[in-house]
Amino acid sequence: MVSTMATQEEKARQFLALHQPGDPLLLPNPWDPGSAKILATLSFGALATTSSGCAATLGRLDGQVSRDETLAHAAAIVAATSLPVSADLENGFAHDPEGVAETVTLAAATGLAGCSIEDFTRDNADPIYEPELAIERVAAAASAAHDRGLVLTARCENHLHGRHDLDDTIARLRAYADAGADVLYAPGVTLLDEIRRIVSETGRPVNVLAMTGAPSVSELAEAGVSRVSIGGAFAFAAYGALAEAAAEFRVSGTYEFQALSSLGRATATRAFD
Repeated sequence: MVSTMATQEEKARQFLALHQPGDPLLLPNPWDPGSAKILATLSFGALATTSSGCAATLGRLDGQVSRDETLAHAAAIVAATSLPVSADLENGFAHDPEGVAETVTLAAATGLAGCSIEDFTRDNADPIYEPELAIERVAAAASAAHDRGLVLTARCENHLHGRHDLDDTIARLRAYADAGADVLYAPGVTLLDEIRRIVSETGRPVNVLAMTGAPSVSELAEAGVSRVSIGGAFAFAAYGALAEAAAEFRVSGTYEFQALSSLGRATATRAFD
């Protein structure tokens, strides 16, 4: 047990050290052990789970997975490779700080190097926790994470839920940093000037979500970003390729998709051997 914990803490230190402003960690998000193994062979330094990708493996939409299912998924990704893994723990599967801390504590037992907690309430009518409670939740998560050597990412979800108030986003991220967050993340911010403001005004490594309209990795590096992740994009790209191949087979009756299939098979063979 001591050796396992030491390895986990070493991975957490390695994970945090990869966050370099101007030389961002490219953090891909596998959705199952097979995709994790493939990504591990492609020179990435760490991996992160994706809540939407996890849900998709169960035939569900994002937000429809339980805490136990999420932790089992994280454990499977951790076991698939030797890379540090950070888990998307959504809102901690709890509203109260004590519940969030319990979730982080349970997550640590899976061998993770890090985890993220967001301030989305799961209530679309009132989507973002009030600042005082949001800060208390991050503080509880940070305490639990740091007691177990995990890197905590705190997420401000304003821009994914129609609240395009950059001043509030920055104020929240600064408060989350003060509460103990190691990395800060405001998914949905895509304007380079706004990203520069977040980087310059928060004082912690900043993650940016790679999405349509977001700056390129080189532009984000120039802005001082420390990490770039993709969420469920790889998972849904794979599902898109499946849909296209199936449509070709069903509608056209042809097999052009076999070229991509051959590439996938060769990639899997190398990764799974």
